[in-house]
Amino acid sequence: MELQRNRNSVFQIGYHFVWCVKYRKPVLTGQIAEDLKELLLHIASDNNFIIERMEIMPDHVHLFVTATPNHLIADMVKALKGVSARFLFKKHPELKKQLWGGHLWNPSYYVGTVGHISEETVKKYIESQKAGD
Repeated sequence: MELQRNRNSVFQIGYHFVWCVKYRKPVLTGQIAEDLKELLLHIASDNNFIIERMEIMPDHVHLFVTATPNHLIADMVKALKGVSARFLFKKHPELKKQLWGGHLWNPSYYVGTVGHISEETVKKYIESQKAGD
């Protein structure tokens, strides 16, 4: 990740997102997976964040996303999951038959931060600041 800048900050913010299909049904294959990839890139572009890497597995999604400090994690996930579910159900009505209850995605998700330095390095740096006085 390269340093990014806006009017009042310099940042490197990356997230690893993972979420699953409801009931872990392996429905993200073939044309559905291709449509999902294209759609997720479009959603990210519309919301001004970047999907750097993506892997669509039959029952879950992995994304590496870079964003600005103004992006809220919950809002990014809500956009990605909400818009993609509506679109895929509309384009592929057979999905509703496989996923009773009318939900494509499990309501939970995983998010981890990704950085160029380790947690231990940050802790040591902060602790060393007082010692430098």
